Amino acid sequence: MSRRRVAIVGASLSDCGKVEDKTFLQLMAQAARRAITDAGLTKDDVTGLGALEGLTPPVDLAEYLGISPTWVNSTAVGGSTWEVMAQHAVDAIASGKTEVVVLTYASTVRSDLKAGRGVVQATRALPDLAVYEQAYRPTLIGRYAMAAKRHMHEYGTTAEQLAEIAVAMRANAATNPLAQYRTPLTVEDVQAAQMVADPFTTLHCCIRSDGGGAVVLASEAVARQCRKTPVWILGAGHAVSHVSMSQWPDFTRSACAKSGAIAFGEAGIKPAEIDVAQIYDSFTYTVLATLEGLGFCAPGEGGAFVANGALKIDGRLPTNTDGGGLSACHTGQRGIFLLVEAVRQLRNEAGAGQVAEAKLCCVNGTGGFMSSTGTMILGAD
Repeated sequence: MSRRRVAIVGASLSDCGKVEDKTFLQLMAQAARRAITDAGLTKDDVTGLGALEGLTPPVDLAEYLGISPTWVNSTAVGGSTWEVMAQHAVDAIASGKTEVVVLTYASTVRSDLKAGRGVVQATRALPDLAVYEQAYRPTLIGRYAMAAKRHMHEYGTTAEQLAEIAVAMRANAATNPLAQYRTPLTVEDVQAAQMVADPFTTLHCCIRSDGGGAVVLASEAVARQCRKTPVWILGAGHAVSHVSMSQWPDFTRSACAKSGAIAFGEAGIKPAEIDVAQIYDSFTYTVLATLEGLGFCAPGEGGAFVANGALKIDGRLPTNTDGGGLSACHTGQRGIFLLVEAVRQLRNEAGAGQVAEAKLCCVNGTGGFMSSTGTMILGAD
């Protein structure tokens, strides 16, 4: 049986930033409804649903939305969940098992922390896997910092080069009226901020936000009838690496080297052909390791690659054009935001942050402690 083409036909964010009057379920539903409307569809058109937060995520949300999907998904692999879940949805639509799938996510992590409700650390649920490392009480930030230090040791990468990434994300955020932080930064500003875990100051780390987003995927037959120009999914791949740092073969190598090879190979596209990238930026090092892993530059050359504003909207590889998790919005698992921004770029809807003649976009989510990755290649109609 031949596979059908699949496109993203709707994309939207919920209220984002400081949202103290809504629950995560309300924000997920808000994002989903907005994305469905963006596609020119109704809830009655939805045959599949992917969600993560809650006791029985897609079931809870389906009831809340008043729909009865025949395909559901609650894949959980951290920040890359939405790229991996989208690949699952593509396979289901392409094989004819479903027609219209909504993927949505939201979190109130900022408000929860402000109210003292706290956030459960992922490693608390991994006593068997993390027992030998937990004695040293590693933090998520500390794990990424350790990886960054190894890259610095191996290749001579500097903290100032990593800071260039934060500077570029802030410059991109300046064009986004919804971004939480828009004041320009310099490398000196980033390095002068409070140290958190060497080499990371606070400005090397993602921000905390409330909010969410949603995308609608559909078969070509449906996509051609939707309100806006479809964004085609040309290739997708995912990979996992490790949970325990002791089981990570190479701190300088992201699993995206595998997921990216699959996605680019399926799309028949080379990294040099990409016009714009949306890359998970939990920390500055996440971006650098991803750029190398995806083949935008060779291993060890990421520091030089990001210099001189290369990731800014007018740079050689515009990246995280909304300002990313470092400046625009980060709700704990940011992968859905990457897809929404990719759609905006490829539909020429990004306003002041629009990359001229953007036709091909590479999206890469990263989850856990650089434990999982999902890569997608998207193309304009």
